[in-house]
Amino acid sequence: MSWILSAPKAELHVHLEGTLEPEMLLGLAARNHVSLPYTTTDEVRAAFRFDTLPDFLEVYWAGLRVLRTSQDFYDLTYAYLARARQDNVLHAEPSISPQGHTQRGIAFDAVMEGVLSALADGCRALGMTGGVILGLQRHRSEEDAFAVLEHSKPYRDKILGLGLGGPERDHPPTMFARVFAAARDLGWRTVAHAGEEGPASYVAEAVDVLGVDRVDHGVRCEEDPALVRRLAERQIPLTVCPLSNVTLKVFPRMESHNLRRLLHAGLRVTMNSDDPPYFGGYVNGNYTAAAAALGLTPDELFAIARNGFLAAFIHDELRASYLQALEAARQAALRSRAGSGGRPRVPG
Repeated sequence: MSWILSAPKAELHVHLEGTLEPEMLLGLAARNHVSLPYTTTDEVRAAFRFDTLPDFLEVYWAGLRVLRTSQDFYDLTYAYLARARQDNVLHAEPSISPQGHTQRGIAFDAVMEGVLSALADGCRALGMTGGVILGLQRHRSEEDAFAVLEHSKPYRDKILGLGLGGPERDHPPTMFARVFAAARDLGWRTVAHAGEEGPASYVAEAVDVLGVDRVDHGVRCEEDPALVRRLAERQIPLTVCPLSNVTLKVFPRMESHNLRRLLHAGLRVTMNSDDPPYFGGYVNGNYTAAAAALGLTPDELFAIARNGFLAAFIHDELRASYLQALEAARQAALRSRAGSGGRPRVPG
């Protein structure tokens, strides 16, 4: 599977706050005079051990305290892009959750200006494309969500879409139907976390009530075979994050993950990292772990990578360019394997 590691990829489900590496966490804490309960990277990594989504979110939200200035958000975003580029991610659509910062007294503009400036500079310098998705926190009120939209209007043309994250339990997607309708009126695309901690019915709500273009995670759709068929028929993408799912016990181990089954059921499954330092791997780490545990073939790896570009919020000309580059990487790998005596089956 080594060819896929150097092949072009898109990443569609990654939280910028969740890319805070231990070294940067400690560095920002020192820069901003924030006291933390750990002083070494080993202590930070030891804290990155949890069994449930609420346990993870407790550690995750505690780490947000080191992000205080526009420069902090710039550095965080640029560092993610540089690391993703090492995995040959050519297009990235990271999310940022302003509510997690404004409720701490951080100015909305400080968050957005840092993130957007880094995206512009990073994509230009690294030969990438991308944009930001605003993530709403579903445990907060509809009123708070509308306030995010209002504050976002000056940045309207620089935002790809609106998302919905946070703890699913007791916070169904329907709570934000009016907010998502307003986001579409702004011309934004929409995504929502559903079917990770929450049941298959939350996936159906995200699709039918919120009208999302993509479902983040979505793996518990398998509980409803009729829903699986509908997702396949409509080719609504799922932004799957295998390492995250196993760490948070959505699946007990990688070998039991349903990514391969969903792919063969015709769903537009994509590969993503979610919160990589917390879950043990960036995009290539997710490809490597899933391929090893599930026995993913070159055909399947190609299909997953292709789905990433098909599901991206980009114009058709750019999409075609990326798909052509992915196909060229596949053909080069096939020629290399054939030249070394291998007999690969041609994906397609």
